[in-house]
Amino acid sequence: MKGMADFSRPGSLYGAIDLGARKQALEAQARREAAGPQAASASVVEVTEETFTTDVVDRSMQVPVVLDLWSPRAPASAQLGPVLEKVVGDLAGRAVLARVNVDASPQIAAALRVQAVPTVLAIFQGQAVTGFQQVLPEQEVRRWLDELMAAVEQFYQANPAARPPAAEGGEEAPAGPPADPDLAAAEEAVERGDLDAAAEAYQRLLARVPGHEDAKMGLAGVTLIKRTEGVDPGDLQRRLQDPADLDAHLLAADLEMLSGAVDEAFGRVIAVVKRTSGDDRDRARRHLLGLFDTLPSDDPSLAKARRALASALF
Repeated sequence: MKGMADFSRPGSLYGAIDLGARKQALEAQARREAAGPQAASASVVEVTEETFTTDVVDRSMQVPVVLDLWSPRAPASAQLGPVLEKVVGDLAGRAVLARVNVDASPQIAAALRVQAVPTVLAIFQGQAVTGFQQVLPEQEVRRWLDELMAAVEQFYQANPAARPPAAEGGEEAPAGPPADPDLAAAEEAVERGDLDAAAEAYQRLLARVPGHEDAKMGLAGVTLIKRTEGVDPGDLQRRLQDPADLDAHLLAADLEMLSGAVDEAFGRVIAVVKRTSGDDRDRARRHLLGLFDTLPSDDPSLAKARRALASALF
């Protein structure tokens, strides 16, 4: 099968080593690109069904997008619109206001399960993270937006490589601190093949420093390896002939990740998301998010997969 990982190596550490090298290469690329940052736009964008992916999902990979779903038939929309323009405009480009006329773009409203207008959603990294459905006074809208921006800043502090270059003010990033003892212990455990000890060390570090990217990646990678231990390649290939065998297809994606076939792994799980519903769909979505954790936050495959996941869900 084209693009299929080599399933003859289940449980090896090849994937973890490969993903670590991938992280180093991407960090070097980011430093090169930082010399020419492009500032984000804070303009108000009128969104249609044809431009939703570009104007909302793609933009949300750089800055939070405040999505205003409105209707010319709703007087409340006319009240809220100017307030949103003012408070988002005050952020000077750190967020984007995207407006959707639900009468002209009903498919967007249906995909987002909008039941009343106006509805406001905050989209960040391709996902709806918060929102409200009523007209709020400016002070409350501003408080809501401040909480959103604080959460976004926490995300960037935990994942500094994901911060757009323009948001860093062009300054050179300071040198990192010395290696954390738990991180060093985890890496030593991986080298000697003690995955349980490695997982415990990563978990200790995450308990002390929630969102620590190296620990998050390490724990996700160890979990991935443990899930694939003892796999029978021949049996798995036979099971993959059944599109309804959810376990087989998720396990195949795990093995593709370990072999370095990242895009193939993501594509496989997104295909499962598209053809399933209910609990199976949610399980596939959560499995994919777990695979995302094995990569550095600035990996270009992540942005592509997040857009594809958002399209599959919406």
